[in-house]
Amino acid sequence: MRFDPLGPLGDVLRAPGVTDVVVNGPQDVWRDRGIGLERVDLDLRDADAVRELAVRLASSGGRRLDDASPLVDARLPDGTRLHAALPPIADGCALISLRTVRRTPLTLTDLVTGGVVAPAVAPVLEGLVANHASVLISGATGAGKTTLLATMLSAVDPGERIIVIEESGEVMPDHPHVVRLVERRANVDGVGEVGLESLVREALRMRPDRIVLGECRGPEVREVLTAFNTGHRGGMSTIHANSAGDVPARLAALGSLAGMSQDSVAAHASAAFEAIIHVKRGSAGRRVAQIGILDASRGLRVLPALAVDASGQVARGEAWEHLCERAGTAPGQVSNVEA
Repeated sequence: MRFDPLGPLGDVLRAPGVTDVVVNGPQDVWRDRGIGLERVDLDLRDADAVRELAVRLASSGGRRLDDASPLVDARLPDGTRLHAALPPIADGCALISLRTVRRTPLTLTDLVTGGVVAPAVAPVLEGLVANHASVLISGATGAGKTTLLATMLSAVDPGERIIVIEESGEVMPDHPHVVRLVERRANVDGVGEVGLESLVREALRMRPDRIVLGECRGPEVREVLTAFNTGHRGGMSTIHANSAGDVPARLAALGSLAGMSQDSVAAHASAAFEAIIHVKRGSAGRRVAQIGILDASRGLRVLPALAVDASGQVARGEAWEHLCERAGTAPGQVSNVEA
């Protein structure tokens, strides 16, 4: 019988629809199936058993987890993302967080059927991809940013070469020509690090048709903005933000880490990204909630183009026609959008 490093968590994590499993204690296990956390009836015995499980998981991902190194972020052999913390960093018991990686990408039709994308929004997303618009997908943790990113990349012309740059391999589009660059962290001696910003620069030399950064979360934002402003159209990335309107502040904060002024971030970002797509998770599940356009005429801001409420009703905003232009779609071709 093949050894399963996930142990008793394996059946929970692999159940249909589960995206996350978290362990807070021996009898405190939770899962997320897209509608929020739900408690799981699972007994992991005691704190020592939870610690042993965390250490074993880290080892299977090629990482060290012990008193000298009590925090770990790793990728398990099956692609599952692991984060674990040991006491005394974690209070009382080791903490384990697991996130699955979807191996079979969803199609845009799947997202429409599942209520993630409103039918009226689908042709806009298709148009943005086909028209080589550069897109930034925003949202909170677990909102579905990576899923939407992989789905849109799956719609890219098969003749195009996609370079995906990530902290860990999470973006899995259904596309015949995907090249992946994954950052390398420093070893125990503090050497050997290869960061995302270096990988973005290297990607420019690899004959990319589209450059994709899995997540903008640090000074690599400068390299992305530079790349998208030097002829590399059709790129995509994700960013953590509470709403589409909060994206400018988030970009400014990341830009400051790279030594960029707010004016410089505004000028580069407004030219780099044709659309901001915000995804949201609520009691009804995940959905594309907003699409906007970055504007730098009066400081960097997002002009609303589309808003989708929890019932799926779609309303246009002041930037609706600009969005249609960037998606190569005539406004009249998109139905069921309220004025």
